[in-house]
Formats: sequence, C-alpha cells, structure tokens
Amino acid sequence: MAADLILTNGRFTTLDAGAAVPEAVAIEGGKFSAVGSAKEILALADERTRVVDLRGRRVVPGLIDSHMHVIRGGLNYNMELRWDGVRSLADAMHMLERQVAVTPAPQWVRVVGGFTELQFVEKRLPTLDELNRVAPDTPVFILHLYDRALLNRAALRVCGYTKDTPNPPGGEIQRDSNGEPTGLLLAKPNALILYATLAKGPKLPPEYQLNSTRHFMREMNRLGVTGVIDAGGGFQNYPEDYEIIRKLADDGELTLRIAYNLFTQNKGGEVADFRKWIGMVSPGQGDDSFRHNGAGEMLVFSAADFEDFREPRPDLPASMETELEGVVRVLVEGRWPFRLHATYDETISRALDVFEKVNRDIPFGGLHWFFDHAETISDRNIDRVAALGGGIAVQHRMVYQGEYFVERYGARAAEHTPPVRKMLAAGLPVGAGTDATRVASYNPWVSLAWLVTGKTIGGLSLYPEDNRLDRETALRLWTERNTWFSSEEGKKGQIKVGQLADLAVLSADYFAVPEDEIQDIESVLTILGGKIVHGAEEHASLAPPLPPAMPDWSPVRTFGGYQRRVAPSQGRGQALGTACFAADPCAVHGHDRARALLSRIPASDETAFWGVLGCSCWAF
Repeated sequence: MAADLILTNGRFTTLDAGAAVPEAVAIEGGKFSAVGSAKEILALADERTRVVDLRGRRVVPGLIDSHMHVIRGGLNYNMELRWDGVRSLADAMHMLERQVAVTPAPQWVRVVGGFTELQFVEKRLPTLDELNRVAPDTPVFILHLYDRALLNRAALRVCGYTKDTPNPPGGEIQRDSNGEPTGLLLAKPNALILYATLAKGPKLPPEYQLNSTRHFMREMNRLGVTGVIDAGGGFQNYPEDYEIIRKLADDGELTLRIAYNLFTQNKGGEVADFRKWIGMVSPGQGDDSFRHNGAGEMLVFSAADFEDFREPRPDLPASMETELEGVVRVLVEGRWPFRLHATYDETISRALDVFEKVNRDIPFGGLHWFFDHAETISDRNIDRVAALGGGIAVQHRMVYQGEYFVERYGARAAEHTPPVRKMLAAGLPVGAGTDATRVASYNPWVSLAWLVTGKTIGGLSLYPEDNRLDRETALRLWTERNTWFSSEEGKKGQIKVGQLADLAVLSADYFAVPEDEIQDIESVLTILGGKIVHGAEEHASLAPPLPPAMPDWSPVRTFGGYQRRVAPSQGRGQALGTACFAADPCAVHGHDRARALLSRIPASDETAFWGVLGCSCWAF
C-alpha cells in the first residue's frame, strides 16, 4: 500500500536494537509501515502521499512522560503565568507586572510551580513587599516547589486569611509581630495548605478549559512529547474532573496519548474510593489515545511523604501499614496496576513490608506496580522491588531541589538521589518523567540534561559519573522504557515497523550538542500517529491551526509556556531593564540599562550613572 506520509533525509535514532540506521521512514494508517533506504521508501509514494524533507535533522521516537499531571495542568494552563525557564527574578517580576496590568477582577495572577529561586541569577524569590508594590489590588499567588507559597495582600483578603485563621495541620501561616498573616504560607511539611489555598481561586469555564487543555498539549508537542502517563492529583476528582479530557478524546482532538491513573481524594475513605472506581472502569479501558492505567500515585493519605527538603523527613503515622494494606488488597484482587509516591527509603521499606505481605496471600503475578520518585532508595530495597516484579519511575525533582538536599543531608548523600544506574543494573523497569506542573517543569529536555550531566538547573553538580547516563540510555528512559509503566510494551517508543508512528524532529542534534545545550532542545516537527501536531521553523506551515488562548487576558497569549534561554549578555540586559519593574527607559534619566550594566560607573555622566546603580524614579 502507498504511504500516507514519508519522512526522508533525516538522522533517525530508531532505538530498535540491531536494526540498520535508516534514511527514511514511511507511515501508513497511523503506524510505521517501512523503515529503510530512501530509494525503497520513496517508491511507496503515490499522488496522495505527503513527502517531508527533514534537511538532515535528528529524529527520535516521540517522548513519553511517565509521571505528569497533564489533565489537571490542562484545566489551568491558560490561567497560569509560567516562570519555567526564566533565568532572572527581574525578568520574572517584569512578566508578573505585565500580567497584573491585564488581569481583570476577580481573577488572580498565578505562578504555579515549575521553577525554583535557584534558577534565577539573583538566587532568591521576590519579597512580599515587591509583590504588593507591583500588584496592590490584583490577587497574586506564587507556588515555590512543595515548600511555600507567596500571597500578596489582595490574595490574603480574598482567601479570608486573618489574624484569627488557625494554622492547619502540617502547615503554617506566617505572621508579623501583631499576629497578622504576612502572605507567606509554609508546608511543615504537608503541602496541603498550599494546594488548598490555590483551590480557592476562580476556575475557567468549561469551554475555556477545553481551549486551555489544547494549548497545554500543543506546548508539550513543541517539546517533542507525544505521550503522558497522568498520575492523578489532589483536587482532581473522578469522573467529574475528567470530563474535559474525555470530550477532547471523543472529539479526536487529543495531541498527546494519555494513560491516566486514579488518585484517592478522601482521607479515611481511600478503600471506598477504589472499590467504587473498580466498578466503573477497568485498566486498559479506552484506546491508544486515552486509556485507564490503574491506581495512584496517592493510594492512602497516611503514606504521603512530601519531599520538602527544607524540612526534616516526615514520620508517617503508625496506621500507615494497615491503611495501605487495605487498599493494596483491593487493587491486587481487582488486578489493577498501581503506583505509589515515595520519596524516602524509610517510606519505601514500610510500603514493601505491606506489598510482600499481600503478595504472600494474593500473588501479584506480573501485575505492573511501581514506586514514583524514590530519591533515597537503598540497595536492599531495590532488590526487594525487583523480587516483587515492580518498577521505579524517576523524576527530575532534584534539578530544582538538589541544593536544598545537599544543605540538609550533605553532598555525599546526594550523589545517588535517585540511584538510577543501580536500578538499571538490578534489571528493574525504570522510566523517566517530570512530576510537572507544580513542582518541576514539564520540559523533558531539562530531565534528559539532568540524567546525562547530573546537574541542577542552578548549576550544582550532584552526581559522580557512576550515577550519570549516556545519552542513548537517557533517551530510552524517555521512550521505550516508559511503555512498561502503561503496559504498552512493543506498541510505541521506537521507530519500528508496526509501532505507533510517534516521533519528534529536533531543533538541534541531541547526540552532538554540548551537554549544557541539551536543555534547550525543542521539536520542529512532532508527529502523533502519522499526523502532524506541531511544526516550527521550516516546518511551521505544516502545523495545524490552534485557536487563540482563552480568555483574552491569558498569560499564554503574551508569554507562551517554557521560556527559552537567552545569551548571557542579553539576559543581563533584560535583568537590568526590569530591575525597577519598568519595561521602558526611564523618562527622567533616559538611561540605557543594558549598556550601563556592562560599563564602569561614570560618575560624571548622570544618565549612565543611574543606569549602573539602578534608577530610583519608580519610588517617586
């Protein structure tokens, strides 16, 4: 049969071990139909075949994120100002000020994770005074990792936080000397206070949520992602909060393949949640675009060990084993795959005690189950996971929190957090992901750079060579190895005849660029099931149209998503240009901030003098 689409003149990384490196590929009916020489592939073209010349670019299988909160993230994406990738606080605050200016009441300006203060050249968060100055009336909520949220005075008012508001369990409302809330919320160590506060904000109406989800999926396509395993999330109820993604699936508008897990929402009612859902949906139910994947990452509230490395490791309650056993028995009896959030080895040890006990009574028998995160897992527990047939999905949370871990536990303890090479050597299924959007960024290339270099986004080298991966192995963790976690081995993850035709054509050669530039890679052409879902640069005309982001004040319209890095000199100029939160040159002194930053202080020249020291006109 003639091909629907032929891609030629590319540098194909098929990840098909032992296969010859092809010159071209053909796609028919949503699958790879031929992989080989340009001559034999081009012979499959007829008048309806689209032939795309890739101009020598690197091609990889479509990336798969094994742990992301894409369904929840999609519902909110158009409302959120993303600081992902921004490298100076001055630039971030300039973005915030611009967004405040266009955000109508009663909406908030929200920066919901995906960044760390350590990525900024200033190495700090904004102060509450800075937030109140740029946003005196518009509520502003900024979430930083799992550890804190910053609220301006307007946000405190609409949330109802007053002198009389008590601290919730596991959280702290910081107060001034008069007992009034300052605007700083701390997880000590439970992040519930942060997420419960965020949940007080307005939501988008359904038609905007549809648009928002489409834009978020397209943003992922821009980065070469074609598949996601959704790990559920707090305040994400089933089935009501899945109606938007289900409608997009029914209408054929998904541009990501999504396998979704169900996350309990009721403390003390976890068993009831899963018994109910087992009667509603079965693992694998759906199709290659949208399918159910099992339980987790939250199975019981008592097992949640949030990784706020600024706080001591939390001690889980004595009831954890009993409560977890009840849920795991229900899941294994129902043959539901499951995943469990576990940061610390102490949590993993206790969970494995439960799993081994259940397995003695009801054998797991090949059921796919796994831990998420596992930053401090021990060698002994790696072997226990292997013995039970489990896997581990790792995420690049240490990119954003590595410095905090080192500060608390030391550089030596951080060298294998997580011990990815040891997991692979033990024969475990190991896959990679991001845990986006609230903690780490959704950018897969930041994760791939971390796996290869062992560095944080702030530049700290965490890992010795024995815990870093070569580029091909890292890529496999983002493609074929992730298919185990959705029980789809052999169906996708490689450029191979018979597999789903998902791939990304890259902006730069992943295998040739300097290590520091891996994080900057994007896709110029992303294909899902043989259909083009994203195009840029020479392939921009092939991209399908996408309606503008809704509402019209959406930060996505102005800023997009992940922010590209700029050249150091340009970035320094940008940082100076926004240091007093004004985009234009000072009307009084007219100084050129970028030029002044790179100059010596000329005290005789008032314009350049103020340019170096920082214009104070805003204060008047």
